[in-house]
Formats: sequence, structure tokens, C-alpha cells
Amino acid sequence: MKIKNPMLVVTDINKSLEFYIKVLGLHVIMDFGANKTLTGGLALQTLETWNEFIGTDNVSFGSNSSEVYFEEDNFDKFADRLKKYDVEYVHPIKEHSWGQRVVRIYDPGKHIIEVGENIKVVCKRFLDSGMTPEQVAERMDVPMKFVNACIR
Repeated sequence: MKIKNPMLVVTDINKSLEFYIKVLGLHVIMDFGANKTLTGGLALQTLETWNEFIGTDNVSFGSNSSEVYFEEDNFDKFADRLKKYDVEYVHPIKEHSWGQRVVRIYDPGKHIIEVGENIKVVCKRFLDSGMTPEQVAERMDVPMKFVNACIR
């Protein structure tokens, strides 16, 4: 068994598509009308058809109990692009204890979207700043094997 696509139920598929295309830079790769698959494998499903599938209209949004996680190689460029859009922040950009910068925002359906700096880019950023591989491993709380893979 293997996981194929995470799917988000959306109340307005056009508004959600606009968000994922403009804000996150994704593209539609399969369009089934009420279900659309985007690059990276994320799928969007209309609320109306979802209600049919599960046999109830008892669906809640905005529970803050999960997120969809993306990584961005050029986090600074993404952060600048994000300023151009009217998005609702879960929290502004912050740096986790291991050095990765992240931001969490809501999509139009109140699903939490996290965009984090690519973790290999974090490692390279620390190495480029003059830290030794051992210091990077300690700072990021990762094995030396990971740091060495980032050096290559």
C-alpha cells in the first residue's frame, strides 16, 4: 500500500485554486471538475461532492488540527512574494530551534499551510556562514551523515 494524494475539501474550488496557483506556485495536473490534482500531489475536492461521498453534510473547517507542509528552496523569495497577497497568517515567519525558517498561513478553506525553508538549504546556509560540519550537526540536531550529504 502507498499513499497517493492528500486531499482537501474546499467550499470554493476556484478561490482555492487561485490561492494555490498564485500564492504557492502550484499547477493543475489533473482536472476532474469537482476534483483537481495539483503539482506535488495535493488534491482539492468540492464540498458538495464530498458530502455526497461520505453521506453527510457534517464537515467542519478551521480546526487547526492538521497542516499541509511545503518546503521552499528560496525562502526569502517566497517570503517576498507572500507579501503581495492578502493571506491570513497562523503566525508570521519564525525560525525553529534547528534553524529552519517557516511560516504558517490559512488557505481560503481555513486549512493550515506551512511553508518551510528546505532543510538542506538550512544546512548549507549554516555551512556557508562558516560553521563547521560538527557545529551544524549540533545546531540542527541532525546526524553528521545528513550534514555530509548536504556538503556533496
